[in-house]
Amino acid sequence: MSPEHLSPLDLAFWRIESAAHPMHLGALAVLSADGPDAAARAAALLAERCAGLPGLRRRIHDVLLPVGAAAWSPDPDFDPARHVFLTDAAAAAARTGGRAAGTGAGAAGAGAVDPRAAAGPLMARPLDRTRPPWEAHVLAGPGPDSFAVLFKFHHALADGLGALALAAGLFDRQPPFAPGPAVRGPARPVPAPRGPGAALRRLPGVFASRVHDLGQALEIGAAVARAGLPLGVPDALVAAEPGPGAGAGSRSVAGLALDLDEVNLIRKAAGGTVNDVLIALVAGALRRWLAERGDPLPRGAGPRALIPVSRRRPGAAPGAGNRLSGYLLRLPLAEDDPLRRLYAVRAGMDRNKEAGPARGAGAVALLADHVHPLGHRLGGPLVAQAARLLYDILVTSVPLPGLTFTLGGSTVREVYPLAPLARGQSLAIAVSTYKGTVHYGLVADAAAVPDLAALAGALRAELDAFVREVS
Repeated sequence: MSPEHLSPLDLAFWRIESAAHPMHLGALAVLSADGPDAAARAAALLAERCAGLPGLRRRIHDVLLPVGAAAWSPDPDFDPARHVFLTDAAAAAARTGGRAAGTGAGAAGAGAVDPRAAAGPLMARPLDRTRPPWEAHVLAGPGPDSFAVLFKFHHALADGLGALALAAGLFDRQPPFAPGPAVRGPARPVPAPRGPGAALRRLPGVFASRVHDLGQALEIGAAVARAGLPLGVPDALVAAEPGPGAGAGSRSVAGLALDLDEVNLIRKAAGGTVNDVLIALVAGALRRWLAERGDPLPRGAGPRALIPVSRRRPGAAPGAGNRLSGYLLRLPLAEDDPLRRLYAVRAGMDRNKEAGPARGAGAVALLADHVHPLGHRLGGPLVAQAARLLYDILVTSVPLPGLTFTLGGSTVREVYPLAPLARGQSLAIAVSTYKGTVHYGLVADAAAVPDLAALAGALRAELDAFVREVS
């Protein structure tokens, strides 16, 4: 049987990883506890169920041909104990009847532990590349009636939707997962293909395909050049470069839950999509946070946000691997009026949607398809170093299905998606909507951003101010 090779984009994520910049996605789920042993039972269930999911039993290994490629193969020594972990704090909570001792920065209150404090160091630690690239950590919860699970999936294994589908297989039985429809604005006519690529695509056979691929790569490259260099980026969004041979970096994690009804109130009053509002809230929160720190506010167009876009067909079940492109959007941090910030975000996103996810500076992920596997192996470190030249901050959205997830009868109450940090960048923001609540997951370089909780507070304040503005 021929090996299943990693796709070019999956291979790119595998090759650009370093100890200081691990390339795994995360999701921190907070669950209700129906008894003091709920966390221990959840860990046992995760260990039992992962053994029955073939997608979680595969590891990545190099192959001889094509040179530089890698492939999937079953792990003959797969052991759930190497992937599912019950932390000491969660085990202690079970032994003391759900009362976990919490002190200092990790404490969410008397007798409680903030799982986000534990998630930061775990997100900083790379996955073992000799084993199937995922982990699940069962953590103590923010209160005696809860516990948490941090899932880590390498980006080579899946994108956000694929990781969600893998995680769904570990929870109690649900209907087959398919992403819900994206919230969209008014329908627009599909623009006719433009540029030289439209004519070249009419050429016959392989020649037309090769010429089209080259034309697409040149078009994306030109768009990247037009997008401009990282000029005027706030210092808070820049992390120091790790030295040679640097080990694992430091990470901090914060999360914020907002009422989706309030977000919809803004959308109905000001127009646009829910996603436009969520991005505008990020822009306003960054502006508010910088001002509270005493940092100068950026002038001009603002920092460049990479907005990943799924290339999966609507309604299709997400499979393994990555099917991603992206949009590049300037965050209007110089604009002091929240409504005008939203209008600027909406206009920028409309331009991106009109061009489509296969064109523009945000479509850099598609360039991976045009690189030979050996190029990924040799050029991975260079590509990782170039991230700051391409964008300044990642803002990604993971749509969750309208289901209630449970694990051994414990109900998932909150889900905070967590994104990886690119080299030279200090902050990544992910957002999902679950059961009428918007969950922002913030991941930061802990050395560059020691006040991540203040940014989460700025998001809350920004939503409150926006609601007052439109009420």
